[in-house]
Amino acid sequence: MALDKWVARWLMVVPVALALHSGVHAETVARYGISMADIPLTTGQPDRGAGAYQFTGHTIYDPLIAWEANIGTRPGKLIPGLATEWKVDPKDQKKWLFTLRKGVKFHDGSDFKADAVVWNLDKVLNDKSPQFDAKQSAQVRPRIPSIVSYRKVNDYAVEITTKEVDALFPYQLPWFLISSPAQWEKLGRDWNKFASQASGTGPFKLDKLVPRERAELVKNAGYWDKSRLAQTDRVILLPIPDALTRANALLNGQVDIIETPPPDVLPQLKSSGFKLVTNVTPHVWPYHFSTQPGSPWTDIRVRKAANLAVDRSGIVALMNGLAVPAYGQLDPTSPWFGKPTFKIKYDLAAARALMAQAGYSPSKPLKAKIVIAQGGTGQMLSLPMNEYIQQSLAEIGIQVQFEVVELETLYLHWRSGAKGDINAGKGITAINLGYVTADPFYALTRFADSRYVAPNGVNWGGWSNPKVDAELDQIRTTFDVKAQDKLLAQVHQAMVDDALMLWVVHDVNPHVISPKVKGFIQAQHWFQDLTTIRM
Repeated sequence: MALDKWVARWLMVVPVALALHSGVHAETVARYGISMADIPLTTGQPDRGAGAYQFTGHTIYDPLIAWEANIGTRPGKLIPGLATEWKVDPKDQKKWLFTLRKGVKFHDGSDFKADAVVWNLDKVLNDKSPQFDAKQSAQVRPRIPSIVSYRKVNDYAVEITTKEVDALFPYQLPWFLISSPAQWEKLGRDWNKFASQASGTGPFKLDKLVPRERAELVKNAGYWDKSRLAQTDRVILLPIPDALTRANALLNGQVDIIETPPPDVLPQLKSSGFKLVTNVTPHVWPYHFSTQPGSPWTDIRVRKAANLAVDRSGIVALMNGLAVPAYGQLDPTSPWFGKPTFKIKYDLAAARALMAQAGYSPSKPLKAKIVIAQGGTGQMLSLPMNEYIQQSLAEIGIQVQFEVVELETLYLHWRSGAKGDINAGKGITAINLGYVTADPFYALTRFADSRYVAPNGVNWGGWSNPKVDAELDQIRTTFDVKAQDKLLAQVHQAMVDDALMLWVVHDVNPHVISPKVKGFIQAQHWFQDLTTIRM
């Protein structure tokens, strides 16, 4: 064949070959600018709060009981995860039997069976076990306080025993995630190595981890739940803690999705073709008071005055509408809101009168130190919002000093409780931390039960109300949902009437997405499902 004819034929073939090659190997990529300063833990139990579960939790891993997070038009519900069924033993209601899903494999190819569940429970609850990891335990132990023991029944059944009868126990389990025992052994029993070579059963695999820079998650084509296969080949998580920097990254095409946009940049983002996505979110932004002896917040008049001193509509305006006022731990539409007699509103005169009764005024202020975060998922616009509260409280004679820390340090303050040295030793008597309120345990029980004071839980301020404790005991033994709702409403009433916290606003979990992003669903939860994202 003449050279010129051979070249001509080759030039015709190459574009076709390249087209076929690109069709086979083209990878869809979604770049996500997250509001955290670092990638959350990738070993199985993410740190950095509830918001981290959407990033390195329910992506790489699965729980026994999952939460429906791919629906935006209604609240989600508990659904089967690695357990296909769970039921309480009618003869001993402290015992729960979990039937495990068959045919599930970890990313490393090993089988998921009952031994893995027991191994993972030991990982976070048994400090004598070789695989015990203090970092992971610190994250999840306060989230699963009911567990007292557990055992393998057979390869596909596990029994978990709770300390007391607890009808709300299943709500704790979406927070407990299962990592691979085989991978941990293969990596020399080293959780630090596991962090960059993680292995779970989830819809994404961890492909690359660069601390404080990025985590790259790739689609798990062999995922057991075919209805939840990832729609994007690769999701890249990029920590961008500064809100304005996140917005600029989106405007400049460096990322495709951001969370918690700066409110004042929203008009520019919208006019540039980006879409704001929000939804009803069971998440509240409060100050959680210490009620321990010596705390300035032990006087209910001071706690009520603080709640009456804040113009919540002003906070909503500061957020450019990306929040709704909070009148308690829950939104009034919740079946657990009840009928509190203390009406939370903006009433400066009533607030000043209460402070005067307590012996304080702007000229003779009460002084308090509060620990807050620089920012992070769930903290909204932490610094501007806290400065607004600080000015509001000063008007009624409450002089607030802030201890500003990084988000994960804030969680250390939280888990330590008000009596912990990290708080009491520094004179800290309140903490500002966003709380998930999606279910009875997360909204109410963990804050209201006097038995959940650290290290047993996150009743941070040590609040104790014998009547509430009795109601909680009744809830735990009540498996009828309507009866549960009535009792839970009574618990919330008591929390509000006692002004347990200074409740400010509820989040709407705002995200801004590029026009290239399809299928993004904003769930009515702090959990989100990244498998729906398409590019």
